Amino acid sequence: MRAWQVPSVPDVPGESPRPVVHDTATGHPVDPTRGEDRAALYVCGITPYDATHLGHAATYLAFDTLVRVWRDAGLDVEYAQNTTDVDDPLLERAARDGVDWRALAASQIDLFRRDMEALRILPPDDYVAVTDEVERVAEAVAFLQETGYAYEVPTPDSEGDDLYFDVNRPTEAWALGDESRLDRETMLALSAERGGDPDRPGKRDPLDPLLWRAARAGEPSWDTDLGPGRPGWHIECSVIAGDRLGLPISVQGGGSDLVFPHHEMSAGHAAALAHQPLANAFVHTGMIAYQGTKISKSLGNLVTVRGLLDDGADPRAIRLALLSHKYSDEWEWFDTELDSATKRLAAWDAWSSGAHTGHVDDAADVIARIRARLADDLDTPGAVASVDTAIAGGTSVTPEILDLIDALLGIRLA
Repeated sequence: MRAWQVPSVPDVPGESPRPVVHDTATGHPVDPTRGEDRAALYVCGITPYDATHLGHAATYLAFDTLVRVWRDAGLDVEYAQNTTDVDDPLLERAARDGVDWRALAASQIDLFRRDMEALRILPPDDYVAVTDEVERVAEAVAFLQETGYAYEVPTPDSEGDDLYFDVNRPTEAWALGDESRLDRETMLALSAERGGDPDRPGKRDPLDPLLWRAARAGEPSWDTDLGPGRPGWHIECSVIAGDRLGLPISVQGGGSDLVFPHHEMSAGHAAALAHQPLANAFVHTGMIAYQGTKISKSLGNLVTVRGLLDDGADPRAIRLALLSHKYSDEWEWFDTELDSATKRLAAWDAWSSGAHTGHVDDAADVIARIRARLADDLDTPGAVASVDTAIAGGTSVTPEILDLIDALLGIRLA
């Protein structure tokens, strides 16, 4: 599937230090490349049934920053991202609005592309629609069934039986709870809240996730060796990540609401399929609130990228507002966030045009400070503050500094 236009990224003399990031699984900062010269990133993509909100933008900006720093550190980066273009929320929204689910998905994917281009987010090397991978996912589920990791649950209202993953079957590289570090009561609650079905009769364990949904009347399905149906959610990412990048990948990324069950179960599926861990590190972005509540499609308290752009916001200011917060923090968006970022951007633009005069510091020092902050768990607020400090201290701008701000922060100054 087509991704979006690649923004130009200048080459800057020197290199970033190899970055460390916070690994949710261990709770510690790690170098997820483990000293190798290759970095492989998989980020869970959108379910395309509504516009790109600031939570989406912040997540993809965080991993855009990681890719930029990795490349500046001299690493060969491979990046894959999916789009879940068939799933219950999409089908429910299409039914509510009286539109074809495929048309809704296509329109929202196109909007997402335009938003990513406006924000100058680097596209993945592989942008993969789940609907293009159904046969491959079915093959993986069949293998899990043959090897005893998948089992049938009677499904009277379908053309066959649903297939579920047995979370209690031991694997060489995964055991339930390793990534989440959650107690069972919490896992059950999160499963019910985030797409699971712990109360489904016939399952061996309430936490067992769906691998294959047998065809139901009125729902999209594909004819495969498993019979007609469609994939469950978690197995999609396991298969796409493994096929496109090889296992283990360096980083499995996404919002913190994906820690459990999505990334937990994806890791279990990958281990059962390949006898390898899914990832060296699991990296998650914090949730953003608005009007006192987490931004959520279901709640409708959305601040969308497209809405801000249509109101005249400079996309660089939106990007700068998001970069001013640590990727892993929980925080709240206020309307003043954009005002502050717009003023900061104006000051940066004035400095870049030479309107700010003063003594000349060594540009290498400014560049080194920005690189050091970003290599320390993607400390974008620290990098932004380094630019502010350079301006306030009377540092005259140089082409190398401007190129670095463009290359690593993704902001091209006037």
